[in-house]
Amino acid sequence: MSAGNLAVRAMVPRDWSQVEAIYAAGIATGHATFETAPPTWEAFDASRLPGHRLVAVAGDTVVGWAACVPTSSRPVYAGVVEHSIYVHPDAQRRGIGHLLLTELIASTEAAGIWTIQSSLFAENRASMRLHLAHGFRVVGVRERIAKSSIGPHAGRWRTTTLIERRSPSV
Repeated sequence: MSAGNLAVRAMVPRDWSQVEAIYAAGIATGHATFETAPPTWEAFDASRLPGHRLVAVAGDTVVGWAACVPTSSRPVYAGVVEHSIYVHPDAQRRGIGHLLLTELIASTEAAGIWTIQSSLFAENRASMRLHLAHGFRVVGVRERIAKSSIGPHAGRWRTTTLIERRSPSV
């Protein structure tokens, strides 16, 4: 598969089984999220902003996805979101993350969102390179942020790097 035969479009409910499988594969690495299992479609749908849920597809196959959640319900933070991008392990290093992030930045800026942020594990160097290439900057490091007794983190404290991208219009 090459980046040339890909399309990025809005995520729809019928994409969920493939999105969930990609999410689960990311969780299994232990370097993508503190989550230990993907949510249900209902929980995902209720928490992610509808205008900013995207999939990268090659034909009928979802090979990556991106989505945003609001960082706060307070009106002053209406322009700030936290985002996630996941690419299927068999489709990595083919520009899919770049395509998804480009489209996500366009959709959020068109909606008046001025800050996109996320936290990355230090081990996720590919994600850091991707984000820095798209104008994100490191704003801080949270040392020993969380410890889980279950899942891929199994009793390990994890340090995360907080990144953000501010819209050039602010």
